[in-house]
Amino acid sequence: MDDSVQKSCWGITAKAVIGIACLMLVMWLFSSAESATTAVLATAQ
Repeated sequence: MDDSVQKSCWGITAKAVIGIACLMLVMWLFSSAESATTAVLATAQ
C-alpha cells in the first residue's frame, strides 16, 4: 500500500513541476517577445 501511495505522490509532484515549468516558459517567451518588439520599434523610429 505504501508503494502505491508513494508512486501517486511522485506523479502529482512531477505534474506540478512540469506545469510550473511550462508556465514559466510561456511567461518568459511572452516577455522576451514583447521586449524584442519594443526594441525593433525603437530602432525603426
